[in-house]
Amino acid sequence: MKFGIFYEHQLPRPWQADSEYRLIQNSLTQIELADKLGYDYAWEVEHHFLEEYSHSSAPEVFLAAAAARTKRIRLGHGIRQVIANYNHPARTAECLATLDLLSDGRVDFGIGEGATRLELHGFGIQAKTKRAMSLEAAEQIANMMVMTPYPGFEGESFSRPCRNVLPKPLQKPHPPMWMACTNRDTIKVAASLGLGALAFSFVDPEEAAAWSRIYYDIIKSDRCVPIGHSVNANIALVSSFSIPPDRAEAIRRGQEGFEFFGYALQALVARDCVPGRSRLWSQFSAERQGRTERLVELAKAGRAEDFGHAPGVGTPADFAAHLRAMQASGVDQVILMQQAGNNRHAHICDALELFANEVMPEFAEGREEREARKAEELAPYIEAALARKKVMPALPEAAIPVVRASAARAQVNQGSVDGR
Repeated sequence: MKFGIFYEHQLPRPWQADSEYRLIQNSLTQIELADKLGYDYAWEVEHHFLEEYSHSSAPEVFLAAAAARTKRIRLGHGIRQVIANYNHPARTAECLATLDLLSDGRVDFGIGEGATRLELHGFGIQAKTKRAMSLEAAEQIANMMVMTPYPGFEGESFSRPCRNVLPKPLQKPHPPMWMACTNRDTIKVAASLGLGALAFSFVDPEEAAAWSRIYYDIIKSDRCVPIGHSVNANIALVSSFSIPPDRAEAIRRGQEGFEFFGYALQALVARDCVPGRSRLWSQFSAERQGRTERLVELAKAGRAEDFGHAPGVGTPADFAAHLRAMQASGVDQVILMQQAGNNRHAHICDALELFANEVMPEFAEGREEREARKAEELAPYIEAALARKKVMPALPEAAIPVVRASAARAQVNQGSVDGR
């Protein structure tokens, strides 16, 4: 099992003049620490206009900064909004490849489409067409990263003439591709397209086992037809994360932030919003008044389970037991959601260190052998899946179009080629 950390860049009100600055800088410090401690992935989301819930609107910039400060941790778009209204596919391909070169080939590429009216309507996207638009874009982004030149495309959601999209990524054929998943139906879609499943839902081990079984059954079947030029057969699940040595302190530090994560997401989807005037944290606090204190008292009495605290909130031993159940269910990666609500930077760093020292070693032991066995088992299925892919044909040399200079530019003076 591998371990990732996850960033929405949550920032509950009230805000100070430097709140966003401190949020971004603290997150970079945490990723730098995670890199040194041996964590495998740092995932960064992309959202727009979602006050308090997510101030992460330019993940390519943030991940580039993280690349400059780290050596080995993989840097994941978890996810990139790929619909052309958000980011033109050619720009996404260019950004991914550039980040891959900057990071020495450490990029993972998760695709997403957005779920809230604030985002979708803000970019002129209809909810009923967003899935088709995102998959159309994702397939062409992969093609742009591998084809020289890219032949061009006329689709439902965007078009692009023949161009050589540059640069090309260091990883070949392109960075591993993932898809955001929230239920069994999207797990099925991800597997059918040969994409890793980024499961951003909090599920128990029994449900995780069902998701894993569904996912890998499809990967091994003729239903798997890759959207990209490789198959990324992996399933990752997000988990709450707060693990000081004392269970009551874990609840005090982490439970509130974890509950805010779910509350804010539900509110942004189901409730009316007034741009620039969000009240998510104040509304959340009013509705759950006293809950953390009651949970802490139950934990001190050894009865926290009676009040339903999150499974990733507890002692290192509690969390290790939670992870053993997830590993047994077939999950390949657990993504730790440490930055939620008003969780404190110092507490997050403490938890990252404690986890790396007391929990991670158990799950690192024998990992290379397990991954080798998995790769060997899946190799024939992946080969068969790639053989089913309908590859975009390359243009014959004679069919590559000449891009004519305009009449006004037909005469290019020496020394003016670069516009000087």
